[in-house]
Amino acid sequence: MALPNAIYTSAQVRALDHHAIGTLGIPGYTLMKRAGEASLRVLRSRWPTAYRIVVVCGGGNNGGDGYVLARFAQAAGLTVSALAAVPPDRLQGDARQAYDDFRASSGRVLPFDSAALGTGEVIVDALLGTGLTSSVREDAAGVIAAINAAGRPVFALDVPSGLSSDLGAPLGAAVRADCTITFVGLKTGLFVGDGPEYTGTLFFDDLEVAAPDQPGFEPRLVRLAECEIAQALPPRRRAAHKGSFGHVLVVGGGTGMPGAARLAGEAALRVGAGLVTVAAAPENLAAIAGGCPEIICMPLAEASALEEPLARADVVAVGPGLGRSTWAAMALERVLASQKPMVVDADALNLIAAAANGERLREPGRWILTPHPGEAARLLGCGTGEVQRDRLAALDALVERYGGVVVLKGAGTLIGMRGEIPAICERGNPGMASPGMGDVLTGAIAGVLAQCGRLQAAARAGVLVHALAGDTAALAGQRGLMASDVLRELRTWVNRR
Repeated sequence: MALPNAIYTSAQVRALDHHAIGTLGIPGYTLMKRAGEASLRVLRSRWPTAYRIVVVCGGGNNGGDGYVLARFAQAAGLTVSALAAVPPDRLQGDARQAYDDFRASSGRVLPFDSAALGTGEVIVDALLGTGLTSSVREDAAGVIAAINAAGRPVFALDVPSGLSSDLGAPLGAAVRADCTITFVGLKTGLFVGDGPEYTGTLFFDDLEVAAPDQPGFEPRLVRLAECEIAQALPPRRRAAHKGSFGHVLVVGGGTGMPGAARLAGEAALRVGAGLVTVAAAPENLAAIAGGCPEIICMPLAEASALEEPLARADVVAVGPGLGRSTWAAMALERVLASQKPMVVDADALNLIAAAANGERLREPGRWILTPHPGEAARLLGCGTGEVQRDRLAALDALVERYGGVVVLKGAGTLIGMRGEIPAICERGNPGMASPGMGDVLTGAIAGVLAQCGRLQAAARAGVLVHALAGDTAALAGQRGLMASDVLRELRTWVNRR
């Protein structure tokens, strides 16, 4: 089953379970059997030649899912060993029923022994479920360590054991799965933080349970979809001209920093902006124009020089290579006073965070802020680690404090806006952790905004185009990937239909 766009908290998924059982009248054990059937389908498709399976079962419903899968796999002709990490006499409810049915079908259940893990071609992790909220107990941590050290592919049921299903952080220890199948609803922890590292390839089955259209079942997060690019950038009319697609002004390029402003300006052109002007320190203009002659260059010796280019611009991108000098602060203040839609990045964010008159600098509703975790921490007055521990909470705080649209960059970039469900970008790759990538993103978002005129749509489409371009550029290898490589691929993705 294809992954849906909606992503929920673990509490919401538990509420969906209760809705299915209590309101729809589906027995809990029926849901467990559906999970076992879905898991077997993935197991057989992912490892079609594997015939020896070891299933590690815990004491809750996740362990019950494991016993059901063990029974179905055995019936399909596989050789199955179930290892009980929790004594079966402690099982209750549906989990106990699953164990009893497996034993009644001549299923083999042994106490957990790390040596037995090596007898399987695939290890199934059915140890801990979504209810874990505190550190893994010592005995379970030992089982997790043994699974990770076994040297066998690991298939996790619902969530990798030990991973927070809300924060995407290992709770002391977590299974590193090659693939995971999750049930009923996608969990946020599989997408945020370190979740994707532990989850591997993700599969999904809703077990024939749909979220009702009721309060409390609104997704916590949604996945970006490629169709959003076409929605923000529809086909052009034949009679269109460059004035039809907006004029972007990039304000940045302080002393010694021509590259950042040039990357942002070229990115805006590559996604289709009609005109791009870069206002930068006079000594940088030759380097910018020489690198991309299509960019209009304006010397920015003093802030008053911005009056004319600001009047002509439809969108402003401020911050790439700006610096934190008095000159930079004056340029930023002039941009903020212009009332133009804008994308704010890099040192412009740091200046806003440090400004004594920060309340006056906040302009909710007409800007897109694009902080990386360090800049987000400065904007919130906290540590970078605090931002990374709960990126969704940090996004919410930034949106509440600064308004507009916030793009919290990083692995799994998040986009938020007041009154809207946040979005996550799953694309992109570690090769994009290199200089200038943020400048390209700023220009891409500004260029899309110049064409569509909608802050949220521009942020979402710009983030996705940038990530997809990065993935295309990385086909030749992630190591050594440069921002200029991504620039060349932007055009591919804004034109794909």
